[in-house]
Amino acid sequence: MALMPVEQAFERIVGDAEPLTRTEPVTLADALGRVLARDLLALRTQPPFAASAMDGYALRAEDAARAGAELDVTGESAAGHGFDGRVGPGEAVRIFTGAPMPEGADSILIQENAEIVRPGRIRITAPVEAAAYVRPDGMDFSFGDAGLPAGRVLDPTAITLAAGMNHPMLSVLARPRVAILATGDELRLPGQSLAAGQIIASNTFGVAAMARRAGAEIIDLGIAADRMDALDSAIDSAISQGADILVTIGGASVGDHDLVQKALVGHGMNLDFWRIAMRPGKPLMSGSLGPMRVLGLPGNPASSMVCGLLFLEPLVARLAGLPAPARLKSAFVGRELSANDQRQDYLRARLDTDPESGRLTATPFDQQDSSLMRLFADADCLLIRPPHAPAARIGETCSVLVLRP
Repeated sequence: MALMPVEQAFERIVGDAEPLTRTEPVTLADALGRVLARDLLALRTQPPFAASAMDGYALRAEDAARAGAELDVTGESAAGHGFDGRVGPGEAVRIFTGAPMPEGADSILIQENAEIVRPGRIRITAPVEAAAYVRPDGMDFSFGDAGLPAGRVLDPTAITLAAGMNHPMLSVLARPRVAILATGDELRLPGQSLAAGQIIASNTFGVAAMARRAGAEIIDLGIAADRMDALDSAIDSAISQGADILVTIGGASVGDHDLVQKALVGHGMNLDFWRIAMRPGKPLMSGSLGPMRVLGLPGNPASSMVCGLLFLEPLVARLAGLPAPARLKSAFVGRELSANDQRQDYLRARLDTDPESGRLTATPFDQQDSSLMRLFADADCLLIRPPHAPAARIGETCSVLVLRP
């Protein structure tokens, strides 16, 4: 079976994905980063009354058309405590920012342009224009206005507007449910004692964090031993918990001890493909089991993380209705590279920025073994080497995927 090109694999895994239609209510406090499920209409008018935009005096513009005019101050209007009376000819009311405009007043004399003649009497030092410093009712929005459209990612400004429109709860798209299953007799959880030949299951936590960051709700299926009954039980659990994506880690090849693919096919999985022309990450499996998508990641840490970055992260973001992170950038090669073979390489590299020009330079590490976790944690980017790329010299242009955009 020929290896599938990365671009074709991406299209098969992510291309037809659409945002989930499930919705759920969340409070304003829990709305950050969620995606609005429907247009949000204002439940009130803001401001609900004509209000002052400045501290000063509310008055009739015709009484303040010239400097030197004097007015009697007949009361005060503060936020939450308006003036109950009416402003008549030759009168003014002391007013503060956000306070309601008194009846009869149409303009604001800012306090810098008012001179106190005596208690209860002011002199105007600069003419006042009609409607000066008055916020009319509905200046921001009116009852029934569409304030936020469906699909809006709720950032702090959108949440502020939603609260101002008097919505204590918001209907948002449900997070995609991603079930993650590690497989292998050799695996133990961090903190557990290890027997001879056993290792720590580290990939699960990195892949889960990646999916969660992309907008997923995680279903932890733990570690399944290399037995069909253990795998069958884990797959049944993913189905019963309504997983949108089942991610398996390890065991997806076709060796004697690689039972994951066999177990999934036994449950009725439609296997799309399971090998990609990339390095690291060739033994990646993709399929579907009813409405649940299945993504089988390789067992080596770098392989699973690179495949997760390329395929799982954008798939989760698409299902969540969120934009995928903008990771692709152009850079310059930091050291000479040999010609490439038929697989697309993703080289873990350090990314340096020239402080004056802003030019990015990607320098791959000497070691690129797919089992190396510390090297991946030290990397800033993945330098992409297309299939059959010729040897590259220092300073040539290349494409990189930044790991921390």
